[in-house]
Amino acid sequence: MDLSFILYLVAALCIALGIAGIVLPALPGIPLVFLGLLLAAWADGFVHVGWPVLTVLAVLTVLSFVVDVLATVVGAQRVGASRKALWGTFIGSIAGLFFMPVGLFLGPLLGALVGEYWHSRELGRSTRVGLATWLGILLGMALKVALLVAMLGLFAFAWLL
Repeated sequence: MDLSFILYLVAALCIALGIAGIVLPALPGIPLVFLGLLLAAWADGFVHVGWPVLTVLAVLTVLSFVVDVLATVVGAQRVGASRKALWGTFIGSIAGLFFMPVGLFLGPLLGALVGEYWHSRELGRSTRVGLATWLGILLGMALKVALLVAMLGLFAFAWLL
């Protein structure tokens, strides 16, 4: 078994895990996809995909971090979420992993709701904060899917040229 075969195999595994990581908050989705694409380019000796394309892919990877943070925070801040609500979102996201697949969607929402209720003691406000935070997470997920499609498309386009 030669090194390029092993690199392609590990690259495919990283890409598959990265795609799953778009939905699963415990996996760094886009960075894993980038790592897989980098390994695939390396396995090919950077013949088909060179550093200019990999640099663009790296920038898109960094952009995914910005999207991740901003989408959740903007969703929460639009309705005036407290720090406790943001912490609740984080804790709810982690706890939701144990109750898959429903927990992935309900964990952040319930975490933000409980965190905001702890802060304000107003159920209506807490519900709005929970929903806004959850919508921010969904928006972030949709934007990450768009980044993923762009990255895979760019890589495939560069490979085929």
